[in-house]
Amino acid sequence: MTTQVIVLNGGSSSGKSGIVRCLQEVLPDPWLAFGVDSFVDALPAKLQGSDGGISFAQDGGVSVGAEFRALDAAWAEGIAAMARAGARIIVDDVFLGGPHSRQRWQKALDGLGVLWVGVRCDSAVAAGREIARGDRVRGMAASQAHLVHEGVSYDLEVDTTHTESLVCARTIAAHV
Repeated sequence: MTTQVIVLNGGSSSGKSGIVRCLQEVLPDPWLAFGVDSFVDALPAKLQGSDGGISFAQDGGVSVGAEFRALDAAWAEGIAAMARAGARIIVDDVFLGGPHSRQRWQKALDGLGVLWVGVRCDSAVAAGREIARGDRVRGMAASQAHLVHEGVSYDLEVDTTHTESLVCARTIAAHV
């Protein structure tokens, strides 16, 4: 089956966004990119830091409520609809729910050709990137580095600890 959707899962500051930009350059056809950060940014302000929405703890922990989950499900269905309409899609996500997060995407993407990619990065390296970015709660990268991969299976894994985004993108593109 032809790959219509590439789903990248990795913790905060693991290098997913850089890989996405490189994938858009190296893949022969145009691919749209949608990231969980853009989804969170699109939420109404009242859902930022609320029990029903999304909250970021001082230690980097993330919690989500029912309203967030409902909108997240609609977001995933919308992305799947675009793929079904013929768009090629790259999804940049953080599976905080582990296997449950993957199952949510599997349900939405049912019947589509999906390449599941784990983006790993050493927690200390991701934490350094987090500090350099300056737009994340400290501790998020380290807490998510392993958590998002627990119990999740992939078609392919890349590790950005010592490998540049372009090299990772070429590895992924070879599987598309």
